[in-house]
This record gives sequence, structure tokens and C-alpha cells, in this order.
Amino acid sequence: MNEVFENNMKFAPLLRFYYRYKVIILSSLFAVIAITAIGLFLSVTSKINHEKAAVIYNEWLEQDSQVEIEKNKADELLNELITSYKKTGYTKLALLNSASMSARDGDGKKALEGFTILVNLTDGLGSNKLYNKLARVSSARLLSSDKQYDAALNMLEKYSSKSTDAYIHELTGDILLKKNEILLAKNQYLLAKDKYIDEASQSIISMKLANIES
Repeated sequence: MNEVFENNMKFAPLLRFYYRYKVIILSSLFAVIAITAIGLFLSVTSKINHEKAAVIYNEWLEQDSQVEIEKNKADELLNELITSYKKTGYTKLALLNSASMSARDGDGKKALEGFTILVNLTDGLGSNKLYNKLARVSSARLLSSDKQYDAALNMLEKYSSKSTDAYIHELTGDILLKKNEILLAKNQYLLAKDKYIDEASQSIISMKLANIES
């Protein structure tokens, strides 16, 4: 009897602590269970979505862009990827390939639409920086060729406003030169020249600088 009493006394502080903070303890426990369940659900959902997107992407690849019927089917598949599976890598890859093909075929409007969607999908923390940069550079080139210089510069501002790779500085310089903003263009060319490591690219920049100063 005494042994049972002593055991109960050992757990008394724990029981008092539990009853005192019962609501907090239970709330925390339920929160942990809920977070774990949500994390598991999102993980499973993400895996399922990637598998479904892979099937659609492979079907999209099989379409012949030169055949009008299959071209329309390809557009439908791409729209399905964007609408239902926009967070998957397959959608981003399909957008990049589709927009690049449109640009190559001379359909600048469709290409710009694709690149712009890709920019929006890859912006923000945790997004794909490589796809974002490629989409922004491609969009800027298309906008610049259409004489939409301010829009082109806005596409590059995220990278050109800080130290970035040489090509973005060079492209920014080209656009600024078209706007007749000579000093700003020169500064971008100088940044590009400092970052290029191959002599051919440095020579091209030197020629552009020489043309500005002539």
C-alpha cells in the first residue's frame, strides 16, 4: 500500500503540471499532428501531380509543331500543364521550350506570352532562379526588338540593378543605347567587360565602347 502511495506521489508533480497546462499541451500536440498530416498530404499530392504532369509533358513532346492539328493539341496540353500543374518542373520546362520554339519561328507575341508566364511562375523565394533569369532575358530581347525599351529594362532590372553575369549587363547596355542613354549604357558595358573572361567577348564590348566614344 505504501509502495503504491509512494509511486503516486512521484507522478504528482507531473500530474499537477499537466492539469495546469492541459490546454497548451493538448493544443501543441494537436498542432504537431496537424502539421505532420498536412506535410504528408502535400508531399503525396506533389508526387501525384508530378507524375500526372510527366504524362502530359511526354504527350506534349510527341506533338508535331508543323502539323496544325497536333499544334493545337500541343497548345491544349500546355494550357493544361499551366492550369493544373503550374508548380511542377515539367510545366516550366514545357513553357521554356514552347516559348523558345515560338521565338525561333518568328512568333514573337506567342513567345513573349510564354516567357512572361514563366517569369511569373518562377518569381519569389524558393523559385527556380535559372528559369527566371532565362525567361527574363528572353523577354527583354523580344521587347527590345519590338522597341518596348522600358518594358525590356523592367524585365532585367531584378538582375541588372546589382552585380550579375556579363551578358545581362551587355544586353542592358544595348537597350539603354537604343534609348540614347549613353552614360548608363557605357556603365553597363564596362561592367560586362570586367565580367567577361574570354577575349572574344571582351573585344566585342571594347568595340561597342569605342562606337559610343567616336
